[in-house]
Amino acid sequence: MIDLNADSGESFSHWSMGDDATMMGIVTSASIACGFHAGDPTVMHATVDSAVQHGVAIGAHVSYRDLHHFGRVFVDVAPEELTDEVIYQIGALQAMARAVGGRVSYVKPHGALYNAIVHHRGQAEAVARAVAAADDSLAVLCLPGSEIARAAGSAGLRVVLEAFADRAYNPDGTLVSRRRSGSVLRDPDLIAARVVAMAVDHQVTAIDGSTIGIDAASICVHGDTPGAVAIASAVRAALLDAGVALARFA
Repeated sequence: MIDLNADSGESFSHWSMGDDATMMGIVTSASIACGFHAGDPTVMHATVDSAVQHGVAIGAHVSYRDLHHFGRVFVDVAPEELTDEVIYQIGALQAMARAVGGRVSYVKPHGALYNAIVHHRGQAEAVARAVAAADDSLAVLCLPGSEIARAAGSAGLRVVLEAFADRAYNPDGTLVSRRRSGSVLRDPDLIAARVVAMAVDHQVTAIDGSTIGIDAASICVHGDTPGAVAIASAVRAALLDAGVALARFA
């Protein structure tokens, strides 16, 4: 059994990003932007409502305060400020979820923040403190072996490990930088076969051709990747064909 998650709610005002309506019928969890890297109140409201209607778990997709760069640039923010900003984002999504009869069940950092807290202990601990302060029943979705996994566990939070369907891996299990060619995969059939190997064989081929172990309860398909719906559909079908049940983790 495995969860399939996607980044959602990343449109902003009249600017559209991804096909959230269709993706909600494919995935089991949705990590919804909280207004700092993307999204706005109207987009958040519509996205949480769609998640509730489809029985999809709602996650707070928290980020650096960086609309201009879509949250994909590291920000050397003070830990205390980062904690406050993450609490703020979680609270905003919690209010929107309650308004439509839903609830936020997990937190997943986005973009540069996600990658920073793989190694950045200070920021990882700031995020863990924020989640614990906002609602210590929330799970934290993160990369195996990361500082945030350690910090969240130390804070008494539930840690859920994830893998990425459409991202290339370094030999050490981290994600290849989006600045490098080949960092984002686009072939639905190739990605689907890769995800089955992750779920069944618990392994993935890194960018250098080596094989690395994967221990994940959730697999992410990015909603903003071109062809995201086709990719997610292929992944879902391949997992079910391989006998892997799909179910939300929270």
